[in-house]
Amino acid sequence: MSTSVEPASFRDPSSTVYYQDGAVLRSLVGDAVRDWELLAKTRFFARRQADGSIVRTEPVEDAEGAPEGSQVVLRHDRVPFISYPYEWTFAQLRDAALLHLDVMLEALEEGMTMKDGYSYNLQFVGARPTFIDTPSFEKTSGGPWAGYKQFCQTLLYPLILQAYKDVTFRPWLRGAINGIEPRQIANLVSARDIVRPGVLKHVTLHSAMDKSFSGKGKCGGSQSTKEELARAGFSDELTKATVKGLRKVVAGLKWKAADSHWATYQQTSTYSDDERVRKAAFVRAALADQQHGLVWDLGCNDGTYSRIAAETSDYVLAVDGDEVTIDSLYRALRAEGNTAILPLVMDLVDQSPGIGWRNTERPAFAERGKPDAVLCLALVHHLAITASLPLPAILDWFHSLRARLVIEFVAPDDPMGKVLLANKPAGLFPDYRASVFEVLLEERFEIQRQEALPSGTRTLYSAVPRA
Repeated sequence: MSTSVEPASFRDPSSTVYYQDGAVLRSLVGDAVRDWELLAKTRFFARRQADGSIVRTEPVEDAEGAPEGSQVVLRHDRVPFISYPYEWTFAQLRDAALLHLDVMLEALEEGMTMKDGYSYNLQFVGARPTFIDTPSFEKTSGGPWAGYKQFCQTLLYPLILQAYKDVTFRPWLRGAINGIEPRQIANLVSARDIVRPGVLKHVTLHSAMDKSFSGKGKCGGSQSTKEELARAGFSDELTKATVKGLRKVVAGLKWKAADSHWATYQQTSTYSDDERVRKAAFVRAALADQQHGLVWDLGCNDGTYSRIAAETSDYVLAVDGDEVTIDSLYRALRAEGNTAILPLVMDLVDQSPGIGWRNTERPAFAERGKPDAVLCLALVHHLAITASLPLPAILDWFHSLRARLVIEFVAPDDPMGKVLLANKPAGLFPDYRASVFEVLLEERFEIQRQEALPSGTRTLYSAVPRA
């Protein structure tokens, strides 16, 4: 029997997440047991589990391998692939924030509240946001929402930053696990922004209150805020009003995305209609021999091939560095109710690292689950020419994934290859040739099939890694 403990569990000693033979289990002690028993009886919890917006959770009798002292053990449905807010689009983060607030309001109606307001309490199953931190719920005490500041820092402020200033929030969240501080966002908004929804109350006044607490020698955190407001006669009704006000602000935030070349790539690329049909058929045939568990579509663009991969796989990661494109894909998948394709924003040359305590609280991208197959279509020339990565290094990384590889090589005399090389010194990439690529590929993979598209400048390969 294999058991491992979740690295982040030390943050809440009353609730420890651990994994056992693929199952996600949670050990509860003390007040967490009482709060779970209350939560399990609520109507909203049953309703939200049924529609998937709260992770399905059930108690386990006589659980083996539980941490010493466990009083109750819960089993959660497993999220197919863990992602983090700094990999989400604007629409994803907004939908996650709205779900958080909606669940909070429903909890308040049944005498419960939340201990926190952390964006990491949410995950995505395909295009469906899902709340996963069941021990966050506790019996309400009539005081203010303890998670208000945390919600602002990890959900509201990032959304405001992108909606009002057109500055992407992802580097901020990746660089600070606790999000954007009130004083930071206050310094980023201008005097003209004061009239915009949410700025005066949740940014300017919040920053001033936070600064006031710090000036009194207090930590300025949620606990000091909670104590001050409780003494002022704060009530559940005021908390409901605050949460409703936050929801109105979040729902009204819009991001007027800049034009993106990649958002219309399928319409403006140099593929002929026949080549598109052939490429789709090649990908479908390359994956058709078996059902795959997890497929990565790297450089997925509008998700055309992610959808093909989903035909013969349990779950697909659709990864691209262009947020406009991924945002559009997410909204399309959300409208369909698609829970099989997870769209993420990521620069593959600068992949998400491990962050938090000892860099293990939020593991690096490649450590969260190995793929069974990888699509790498019209991507290598960007990695090799735009990012100046050596072809051997690129293929070494693909080989390290130990997965079936469906890859496309775009020759330097292809129209796109010429565009990328036009801005580079002549002779800078002497080894970027189809013959060199193929030798390097064969050293690491067994090529099972290949097809040159009619243009003669693009070749598709399906390969499996050599031992």
